[in-house]
Amino acid sequence: MKALLLTAPSKLELVDFPDPSPAADEVVVRIRACGICGSDIHGWDGSTGRRRTPLIMGHEASGEIVATGPRVKAWRAGDRVTFDSTISCGTCRFCTSGQINLCENRRVVGVSPAEYKQHGAFAERLALPDRILYRLPDNLPFEQAAMVEPVSIAVHAVQRTKIAPGSTAVVIGSGMIGLLVIQALRWAGATQVVAVDLADNRLELARQLGATHTVNSGRADVAAEVARITGGLGADTAFEVVGFTPTVNLALAVLKRGGTCVLVGNLSPQTQDFPLQAVVTKELTLLGSCASAGEYPLCLDLIARGVIDVRPMIETVAPLADGASWFERLSARDGGKYMKVILQP
Repeated sequence: MKALLLTAPSKLELVDFPDPSPAADEVVVRIRACGICGSDIHGWDGSTGRRRTPLIMGHEASGEIVATGPRVKAWRAGDRVTFDSTISCGTCRFCTSGQINLCENRRVVGVSPAEYKQHGAFAERLALPDRILYRLPDNLPFEQAAMVEPVSIAVHAVQRTKIAPGSTAVVIGSGMIGLLVIQALRWAGATQVVAVDLADNRLELARQLGATHTVNSGRADVAAEVARITGGLGADTAFEVVGFTPTVNLALAVLKRGGTCVLVGNLSPQTQDFPLQAVVTKELTLLGSCASAGEYPLCLDLIARGVIDVRPMIETVAPLADGASWFERLSARDGGKYMKVILQP
């Protein structure tokens, strides 16, 4: 099969790679679409240390089953599927309690830290455990189905806290996940959603996708603007989807007393500073949000029904052979102007 192989930091090669065979509890999926994630870009250049070469990356994908192992009963060749990017063991204390994202033995598709190597979906075929598969709605194209992983991250983050009807939420960062969080918040019942970013084009898209207010943090005092919108009270919840000290502090600054901040962004591996006294005296709640925990069926339904619209975020669909050039473009200084690039093996 053809595969896009990371052979050295910032070097991708289209190679011939051995076809996978399914283990007893696995299926082989013919990959039809696989998105380039921001974490792939930072893994590609070696900055995270979680894409140790040689590795086939890619974890946002969909396709159809072409082979099954002897113990697989629920799936057959021809089934259209997607899969959880987290390979959970299914037997540890977290998996058995439904917290599969916190699995003690978790692996991530297309990731290779020091502890393991798990090849991914920038390839024509991929073998996966049948327990992490999800069936696609009949009307959902493969390209949109490949967006379910980032959608699940957004929905999981929103469901980490109660979104009361009439509430105000602030989303710090209007990139891919931020735009999906905005849509998930409107689905969950937030009345006012304030999108914050430095880029006017992203803020315009945020408004199109459900934000009721937008604030350019390079030109305005965000906390003051949120106070104005909320009659001086502050936001009920804030979602930080960037992962840097200034944006974490901004998410805390916009909250009302007793408000909740959900931390989603993890771009920077360094320790972040935050105002401890403000968190304590305002009795703020800080929640971490990691990946997703079984929300795929819900998210596939939300995408298929158009409740969460992923189409405006698909920048282009390109052949796998063009993958290396797209990684170069996405990693360039102006790469942030692009949204989701989908590769077709």
